[in-house]
Amino acid sequence: MRKFLVVLDDTRECLNAMRFAALRAARTGGGVQILSIIPPEEFQHWMGVADLMRAEARERIEAHFEVFAKWMRDKQGINPELVIREGDPVTEILAQVREDGSVGVLVLGAGSDKGGPGPLVTALSRSSGSLPIPVTIVPGDMSKERLESIT
Repeated sequence: MRKFLVVLDDTRECLNAMRFAALRAARTGGGVQILSIIPPEEFQHWMGVADLMRAEARERIEAHFEVFAKWMRDKQGINPELVIREGDPVTEILAQVREDGSVGVLVLGAGSDKGGPGPLVTALSRSSGSLPIPVTIVPGDMSKERLESIT
């Protein structure tokens, strides 16, 4: 089964990327893999604190994931898979794409404010020619109705 890989983060545009991935997966018989990345810790010498911070980050990610997972299960009939990685976001996204052969499309949400599309879209657009899968960039301010009509 082909999976749509979508990045879970705290950005506003993440919502539209999640919607798009779930709608496309439901309409094409695919699956959704949700990737969340914990940034590397700055103070590695405080191992006890770093371990606690990682555990708290995982709990927050899992709670955030459950909100999207419930919607996907209830509304789209899709049971998403959660993958949590730690490191540089771009490096970890590329590693996940290369390591999981069932990932068929990377779905990213693009910011619509003055700051541009966002660091992930910018960085991954530069390397999109060498990726083994297509990248779909979903505008962050696209309406729910428009998303439904194009998926």
